[in-house]
Amino acid sequence: MRLAAVTTSPPVLAAGAVVWRTVGDAVDVLLVHRPRYDDWSFPKGKLDPGEHMLAAAVREVEEETGVRTRLGLPLPTQEYDASGVAKRVHYWAARPADGSGGQEDVNAYVPNKEVDRVTWCPIEEARRRLTYPRDVDVLAAFGVSAYRSEPLVVLRHAKALPRGSWKGPDHERLLAPEGEEQASALVPLLQAYGIRRVLSSDAVRCTTSVQPYADAAGLRVELDHRLSEQGCESTALARRMRTLLDKDDPLLVCSHRPVLPEIFRALGLRNPELRPGDFVVVHREQRLVRSTEQHHP
Repeated sequence: MRLAAVTTSPPVLAAGAVVWRTVGDAVDVLLVHRPRYDDWSFPKGKLDPGEHMLAAAVREVEEETGVRTRLGLPLPTQEYDASGVAKRVHYWAARPADGSGGQEDVNAYVPNKEVDRVTWCPIEEARRRLTYPRDVDVLAAFGVSAYRSEPLVVLRHAKALPRGSWKGPDHERLLAPEGEEQASALVPLLQAYGIRRVLSSDAVRCTTSVQPYADAAGLRVELDHRLSEQGCESTALARRMRTLLDKDDPLLVCSHRPVLPEIFRALGLRNPELRPGDFVVVHREQRLVRSTEQHHP
């Protein structure tokens, strides 16, 4: 007897967020009600073809609640069976992007067949209202996380032309076509974190890696020779990174492969040996690194 081959399909990928705001001394989180299932859960949804999970998380939250968010630190991933289909949902802590508290956006939300109710509620009320134990687990993880932390993104510049093929000064070396595509692909990912400052080595391959995002966000690229291969000096760079660790705004630092070990050492982290275009998000609070995550455009 011939046995049928057993195939295992990859899980369906989805992304969402535990969106929070402060109300006095309390914290509210955002829940959605889906009429099809008559359940309460966190806003989430499947990735579009070719979409990065970071962009999907922000998009899905806005589509299901009307609230534009910026992501914070990652929360535990959910993996479960949904009507015979394996599903994997990536979650982040997130807050309203404009700092308004998101109430006007929720009030303006138009109910539909996917989500008919959106509400802010205190954490204890949310715990009671959530339909699925797995969501209660995510809420518990959120509650003990450093969800108030702010992101510091460390980026290795996008793919550049090979050194051997470049005839001019090395600091003027351009991005390869693949690198230009990576620079464009970084825009929605950096938007997801609400980056408000862009610091870069003064080498062209670094500045052109971050310029598309800076243009989209209406920001100026701040050049820092200490982040370049030629200007890197361990003591000065370490002092600079410790200063940035102490800042409380979402910011981006773009540098080079030979400089990155010094940057991560100054932050108290191991060197993750990033590929061109890769970045690490360092979630920091009160001068301490609370969490990290790594992504590729």
